Amino acid sequence: MEESRRKFIKQSTIAAAATYAGTMGWSAKSYGNIIGANDRVRVGIVGFSDRFKDALLPSFLNHNKELNFDITAVSDLWNYRRNLAVDYLKSKLGHDITACRNNDELYGLKSIDAVIISSPDFAHASHASEAVNNKCDVYCEKPFAETMEDARMALKAVKLSKQVFQIGSQRRSGSNYKAASEFIKEGKFGDITMVELSWNVNQPGRWRRPDLVAKLKQEDTDWKRFLLNRPFEEWDPRKYLEFRLFWPFSSGMPGQWMSHQIDTVHWFSGLKHPRSVVANGGIYKWKDGRRNWDTTTAVFDYGKENDPTNGFQVVFTSRMHNGDENPAEIYYANGGELNLINNTVSSRGGLTAGAAKAMNMQANLLPELKLSEMVEKVAASANTGGDKLTSAHMRNWMDCVRSRNETNAPIEAGYYHSIANIMTNAAVRTGQKATFDEAKQEVMVDGKVFKY
Repeated sequence: MEESRRKFIKQSTIAAAATYAGTMGWSAKSYGNIIGANDRVRVGIVGFSDRFKDALLPSFLNHNKELNFDITAVSDLWNYRRNLAVDYLKSKLGHDITACRNNDELYGLKSIDAVIISSPDFAHASHASEAVNNKCDVYCEKPFAETMEDARMALKAVKLSKQVFQIGSQRRSGSNYKAASEFIKEGKFGDITMVELSWNVNQPGRWRRPDLVAKLKQEDTDWKRFLLNRPFEEWDPRKYLEFRLFWPFSSGMPGQWMSHQIDTVHWFSGLKHPRSVVANGGIYKWKDGRRNWDTTTAVFDYGKENDPTNGFQVVFTSRMHNGDENPAEIYYANGGELNLINNTVSSRGGLTAGAAKAMNMQANLLPELKLSEMVEKVAASANTGGDKLTSAHMRNWMDCVRSRNETNAPIEAGYYHSIANIMTNAAVRTGQKATFDEAKQEVMVDGKVFKY
């Protein structure tokens, strides 16, 4: 099954690799740079975030001793978090940690083999490019990129570098998701006719950091470095710490939540991106100065380009003012459904024999079965404490740093989910239908390239 999955990923991404940056190949020189089996892999941390502290680090610590990985340095612009990181990591690892004021200092150490990137959403692509250009392997939190310019730049850098790259789409390391992918790709499910995705919470404080905002002073960080390539804005500690609420530092719901779920659509179907996206929503409840919506519905058309005779619809819904924090993904076919809430395939809603006979058709109901005996529940919180999916995903990256094999969520997975995210954000910001220009690799609205 694993070999079949890898074959599928290779087939579905080889065309993109040729188009964007040339196919991946290993030269004799590249093999010479591989870390020896007994050599310690020295890891640097880019951004000491809550997500890193409470989910990525516990996942790393599940495997680092066995695989001989160690964290030796941390880069964070804010002196408070930088000092906090050093103390916390020292308590967990039992040795000193080098504190770096920025990534220039981190890579200037010349002693880092790999990095874990957990910086703000809009910085992921730039920080990934910077890492591979410094010959470091990368585990990068999602979303991969929030603009196509950043996405193309980072894709090219990673493909040319030969470094191992894993985007933080941890569903790709879940046995139930792998089983779903196999079931669909082997033709057992039939044609996908619709997909429903949802992610609902009830948290007025979600993505808010009022206590930290009160601590943060401009002189204690580097606002100019934080902004990177974003349009200049005056100093605002909320945008620095609560960036998920403020475009263009984050798209909010699409980048944070939808990117996980829409990635399964690309993985299972083999399609790279939607043909079109429309969206509706607004800030209906939490009127706290945020720019990003607290309620979103996006509708996608997927299928072969310029062929309206095939395809299916995807609907993503999300709200932050009523919900149980149980993300849902349900795939529909004429013969039933594949439900990733309870990890089952069933004939529920499928065409019955009676209905088929009345129309002189063949009924083809799906069997009743469990996708996997190993059910890894998806955690809605960002701070998951090293849940099974994130731990398995981190382990896969660490194994691939050793073996130089392709990861479960390679660079193309991040690039494709970014296209869908940016199309959604374009529809949100403009109120119009967003499409994708394959030749230009640009998101288009009303015949124009979508920017900020």
